[in-house]
Formats: sequence, structure tokens, C-alpha cells
Amino acid sequence: MDSKSVEELSCPVCCEIFKDPVILSCSHSFCKECLQQFWRIKKTQECLVCRRRSSKHQPPRNLALKNLCDSLIKERNERRSSGSEEICSLHSEKLKLFCLEDKQPVCLVCRDSEKHVNHTFRPISEVLPSHKVRHISEIFYRISEKLQNL
Repeated sequence: MDSKSVEELSCPVCCEIFKDPVILSCSHSFCKECLQQFWRIKKTQECLVCRRRSSKHQPPRNLALKNLCDSLIKERNERRSSGSEEICSLHSEKLKLFCLEDKQPVCLVCRDSEKHVNHTFRPISEVLPSHKVRHISEIFYRISEKLQNL
């Protein structure tokens, strides 16, 4: 599944694949725990995206979204347990490198393509831990700013 699909199946609060997703009347979805935690802190029941007030203290589960997320998680677990690596959607090659300029994994064919001329690459295993920490820090900063502006 491509990164855009994963992004669409991710909670806007924790940026992880939805866990027990709920849906608000405005049609935005969140992890149940993320939404409840935000509502406890904010002491108001509103959507974190559009600020529309929710009439329900316990929003209904988004079963269609839950099923999609469960399928994605199952697919990822099967790939990991089989020892397979992520595959480039353009060239069907294993993603072994990380382009520091584009901040994305690439295969060896991508590395040699016109799009990545004069770019710097590192092995994915070398970059992934620091990239995750930086990404989580950025998310935390954005959430903190949003909370301060409320």
C-alpha cells in the first residue's frame, strides 16, 4: 500500500494507523482514545480538525475504517513475518536507500534516475530511527501549538 493510502488511514492526532476509530457528525475520524484524551484536556466536545461541536459524548465506531486499517496492519505483519521488504511502486525493486533531499525511501533504480540527480542517499536502516524521532517531534510540536491556540 502506498504512503498516501497509509496517510489516509492515519489518525490526525497521533499520525498512526487508526486504533478503534470513531466518526464524528462532521465525518472526521479519530482514534477513540486520541479523541477522548483531547476532549478531557480541552473540556469541550469538538472536532479537532474543523472545530464543529459534537452532540455525542460517545461517537460511533467507524467500522468501515476499522476494517480497512485491520487489513493494512495484517498485510504489514504478513510482509514482516515473511521477511520481505517494502517494494518501489515505480520499479518493483526493494527500497534499500533513503533520499535525504526528498525524505523518502528509494530503490536502486530510483537513485540513478533523473529525479534524484545530485541527491544524497543513506541506507534505510541507518536513517529510519532518527527520521522517526524527528517526525514524532514535529508532530508533538504541532499538537502543542494547536493546544495553546485553543
